Parts: sequence; structure tokens; C-alpha cells
Amino acid sequence: MSNLLLSALRGEPTARRPLWIMRQAGRYLPEYRAMRKEHSFEQLAGSPELAAEVTLLPLKRYPLDAAIIFADLMSPIPALGISVRFDPGPVLDQPIRTPADVAALPEPDAAEIGPTVIETLRLVRRQLGEDVALLGFAGAPLSLAAYLVEGRGVRGFPLLRAMAAGDPRTFEVLLAKLTRLAAAFLIEQAKAGAQAVQVFDSWGGLLSRRDWHRLVRPHLRDLLHELRRAEVPRILYFQDSAHLLDSVLELPAECFSLDWKVDLGAVREQIGPAKALQGNIDPAVLLAGPDATRAAAADLLARVPSLGHVVNLGHGIQPATPLESVQALVDVVHGEPGDRGLGSVAT
Repeated sequence: MSNLLLSALRGEPTARRPLWIMRQAGRYLPEYRAMRKEHSFEQLAGSPELAAEVTLLPLKRYPLDAAIIFADLMSPIPALGISVRFDPGPVLDQPIRTPADVAALPEPDAAEIGPTVIETLRLVRRQLGEDVALLGFAGAPLSLAAYLVEGRGVRGFPLLRAMAAGDPRTFEVLLAKLTRLAAAFLIEQAKAGAQAVQVFDSWGGLLSRRDWHRLVRPHLRDLLHELRRAEVPRILYFQDSAHLLDSVLELPAECFSLDWKVDLGAVREQIGPAKALQGNIDPAVLLAGPDATRAAAADLLARVPSLGHVVNLGHGIQPATPLESVQALVDVVHGEPGDRGLGSVAT
């Protein structure tokens, strides 16, 4: 059986559109909630065996076309000598804010970066059929820097933006180090069995267009170039991209995953058939129940040509999502008429 997701990333016709869901192993699953009663998040993410089990949970319930490794965005950060705890999101008790802080960050060997994630990938790959893709992931340099500078998730990350404005040299040195860290981590994930990787720039839209072009885009481009040199297929997830979208779509990636505020049909018309697109149903729609989910999914399939389209949400699935909504999404994608599955991309 062919691997639908990898074929879609290559722009090849597929029997139907591939489907997976960001944060698909998360708290909406009763199986996951049962495991959390016995284990903390740190325990689950810190054990290759438990993390592999969590990674596979959604595949046991739904016929999804990819498994994404269960880990946290901050998984590579301990390799920099930085402690991360969760309360409930990532918290750094000693943020990185000065030139001396940034200069003191080491350049770890690849084997030191996220070893639990690497072992988890090996375990999962052995248990997946060839028809299901295994995805690795890492945070983009800016999204990692947001937590390192701020110390935790804060609306708008004002201290990060202040560093970009007041000390752009330190800001760029930090992003360069995080670029090398993320590239090494993702390449090791590919060696361990990840067949494609997703770069999450969840906070990519924080800066103005001018500052993003000057301070951020070169590092994101360098990361994607490193992955291309290593022949690792790349999905770039970018949130809040409206003021940057044309420049984001020029970056070197096989697939662009965009949030629900972007019209994927219009993007397809803009970029033509050369790149795959992923997404982008609003996760809140699934909270409204299966009928609303079916309607949104059918609308998405009608607006976005099937060739090179990976169905997904525009962000991570919400913990309160009804299981029936996920099943409704699966049913619509799997029930799409077959002649659309081999259709052409609009240009």
C-alpha cells in the first residue's frame, strides 16, 4: 500500500487526500487522559516506551495517514544546559535575555539533542505499517526563542520583541544558535525513522513584516536549506501569516501548513501546483460537533484542489473536542468521490 502523505508531499496523485491532525495524541482522547492519571506529562514525554505508546494511540482509534511523534516543542532545549519544567506549559526559571546569556549557550553534539525523542521514533517506526507516515517535528528558531527569552508562554511575547528592537545583534545570534540546534535535531529524527518533519513556527507572526524579513526570515530559510541538503522532506507550519504570507510561501519547503484564517484555495491559485498545502479547518469547528465538522470539511475539499493537499486542522486539536467530530472529519475525507482523488491542481 502506498504512503499517501509522502506521495502528496511529492505532488503525486493519490487515491484520496491524506489526513492527520495536529496534536492528535492529545487530551481529547480518553486513552490519553487515562494515561495522564498515572503519569505526568514529563513522565510520558521522558520515557521512549510511554511516548511511543501515546504516539500510536490515535492510530488505534482512527485510520489516520501519519503519526507525529509525541514530544514537546522544548525537547531540544535541555541540550543547551537549560532546565525546562511544565506548569502546565513550558517554564524556564532562568530565561536567556542578555548577550552573555546567549554567548554562554553551548553548541551540543547532535547525539545530545533530544535523545528520548530519537529513541521514541525508532520504537514507533518499528510498529507502524509502511502505509502510515512517521513525522518528526521541531520548533522554528523564532518560536523557540520566544520561550527562551520570555521564560514561559505569554501573550505577544513582549520581551522577545523588545530584544529584537533593542538588541538586534543578540537576537540574531540567539536565532542562529537555535537554527543550528533545530537543524541537527530534525536531521537526527530523520535518521531515526521520521519520513518527513514539520517545523512549527507557531509564533512566526509576532514581528512586523520589516523586522521579520530582516531578523527572522534568513534563519528560517537556513534551517530549511539544511534539511534539504540532508534530503529531509519539510512541512512548514506558520501561524498568523497574513502580513507575511507571500514571503513565507517563497521559503524552501515541500509543504506549507497554514492556520484557518488563510484561504487555502486562494493560496493554491497563487502558488500553482509546485508545493503541497496542509490544513486548515478551524479547531473550534470540531467543538461544535460532527454536523459542523462535516460541513467545514466538505467546504474545504470543495475549495482546495485535491492534488498536493494534506487535510489537517489550522492548529492543534482542542482537548474538549468530541470524538464524534474527529470521526466525522475522517468520514468526509475518506468518502470524497474517487475522481477528485486524482484531480488536477488549479493554477
